[in-house]
Amino acid sequence: MTEQNQPPLPQEILRLAELPKGAERSFEIVPETAVLRTIARELDISGLRKLRFEGKLLPEGKRDWRIEAKLGATVTQPCVVTLEPVTTRIDAPILRRYLSEMRDPDLEEVEMPEDDLSEPLPATLDLIEVMIEALALHLPLYPRADGQEPAQIEAIPPGAEPISEEAVKPFAGLAGLRDKLGNADSGEGEK
Repeated sequence: MTEQNQPPLPQEILRLAELPKGAERSFEIVPETAVLRTIARELDISGLRKLRFEGKLLPEGKRDWRIEAKLGATVTQPCVVTLEPVTTRIDAPILRRYLSEMRDPDLEEVEMPEDDLSEPLPATLDLIEVMIEALALHLPLYPRADGQEPAQIEAIPPGAEPISEEAVKPFAGLAGLRDKLGNADSGEGEK
């Protein structure tokens, strides 16, 4: 299947203003195999199977909403050391808040809020987008095959000695200097 012929992602779009006030809405999203391949390509991972996103959209106050859900997925990514396929199981609780009084910052530089679970209340909420974002945030950044330690890389000119950890410590040379000064003060350095 070519990029142009890949199936579109399904949409589970909720118009929040049209939902009954005070009523929760349960959801369960289990994409089909073709959609899993599309999501895997979108996230640039080798494979995706057993994706499930289930939970509730709950009213919070008069106009705000909250998602409480569970994300489950099995993903395959290349090992960062050997490029072997690494399979990871993800089981994560998901919490998002959509607040009517929260404004999108329109300044060039904005300090990140400590509450990274809250977003401005949208007119429509696409649960598929929420699921894909949650999956992207829970993917291992540096997957490693079993038994693989982080790669150690040294870049030194030919014939040069590698720099030791002791040499790069800021006070490593002071002990030697102290010893030399101590010897000079005691007269041991003079003959």
